[in-house]
Amino acid sequence: MATIDPVGALRGAFSGTVLLPGEPGYEEGRRVFNAMIDRRPAAIARCADAADVAAAVGAARENDLIVAVRCGGHSIAGLGTCDDGMLIDLSGLRSTSVDLAARTATAGGGVLWGEYDAATQEFGMHSPGGRVTTTGIGGFTTGGGYGWTSSKYGLACDSLVSAEVVLADGSIVRASERENPELFWGIRGGGGNFGVVTEFEFRLDALGPTVFAGLTLFPMERALETMRGWRDWADTVPDEVSTACAVMTAPPEPFVPPDLQGKPVFGVLAMYVGAPELGEEAMRPLRDLRPVVDLLAPMPYLDFQAIIDPIAPPGFRGYWRGEYMRELGDDAVDTFLSHAGGMAGRGAPMSQMVVFRIGQGVAKVPDEATAFSHRDARYLFHPISVWSDPSDDETRIAETRAFASAMRPFGTGASYLNFTAEGNRVRDAYGEEKYARLVALKDSYDPTNLFRLNQNIRPTHPAEPALA
Repeated sequence: MATIDPVGALRGAFSGTVLLPGEPGYEEGRRVFNAMIDRRPAAIARCADAADVAAAVGAARENDLIVAVRCGGHSIAGLGTCDDGMLIDLSGLRSTSVDLAARTATAGGGVLWGEYDAATQEFGMHSPGGRVTTTGIGGFTTGGGYGWTSSKYGLACDSLVSAEVVLADGSIVRASERENPELFWGIRGGGGNFGVVTEFEFRLDALGPTVFAGLTLFPMERALETMRGWRDWADTVPDEVSTACAVMTAPPEPFVPPDLQGKPVFGVLAMYVGAPELGEEAMRPLRDLRPVVDLLAPMPYLDFQAIIDPIAPPGFRGYWRGEYMRELGDDAVDTFLSHAGGMAGRGAPMSQMVVFRIGQGVAKVPDEATAFSHRDARYLFHPISVWSDPSDDETRIAETRAFASAMRPFGTGASYLNFTAEGNRVRDAYGEEKYARLVALKDSYDPTNLFRLNQNIRPTHPAEPALA
């Protein structure tokens, strides 16, 4: 383990806390969502403000320490922690304030989406956010950020008005359309490559506190007709209808018929992104597919945002993919279903094989407006494999990759990096022209690649070897 001489001085200058191996809180502080990731930072800098973040960045830079940045720790690749380096923990930057007159909300870099939603829903407002409430706003937003309301309101990064960013040289700047506009372009989809975002200012849109939403379930023997019917409906619905289908394990709940409990089922999640009284009629074609479980009803927006939480707890092993599709043809449906049931069953109860309908709220933003790319995709294929036994690692990862390979003929070839474990898909996420612009931005703001524990955009002359 590296010896960090600056820790003593950092503690003296710090308003937060520095944790070293063996100290109380260190073991909890190094854990991330994916239990496959088991890394031991040399120090955890639990920051209280942007000045603390700048001090931690400076200490890491001056002592040649690798830097990891943690908000919610949900990165499937485990990028929110490191071995023998400086883990910058943003959990102390946890406040959210709402300015109703400006229709904006300002949130610290350590805020989780459930906390942000609770603060903004007090005023009947929202921004597109994570579908699991413990997801941090930071990596989610800088990586793009698909949420349930993206079908109408676009990505989380599309709602970003400005951001406070700590750069690799330790300076603290503001990024917006008027201040440092190229940096602002880059942090909207370019991930954590250019600095540590310590404060986000989001545009707010009215929604809730009640929405029409819920879950429907169908037996697997009807999955083929149902998925095609769902696809035909999803292709034609207005962008106020947000929806996804998934093969999952039916929970042992009273609302599920006993003969389906614990077995793979075909499910559809849907929400009407607008007035709840309009939602029932918009969802009628889904009900016409004759689900055996129909939980569509007016409910709090906060409840729907948390609907996946019970099957997405931390501390399990996992592997995901995020692959774009321009359409969902019959062959794609057939291929999806030929794999999904078995994989969900083997990964019961938490594995889910998902297809999201994206909606045109994402496509209405010009592709060149942000670093985020591939806005023309209509569907997102998202297999989520979850298991608990380390001896299953190789098998579960291999079968998920095989599933993704089988679906590749129906995809665009591009990946959604927030759902991608491998680092070799970065160019796929942007395309050559936009990737070159991102490299130029990296050369300007982080030429030595201090911030490289991310879906990395390498500068032209990095100071460190490429990560494996």
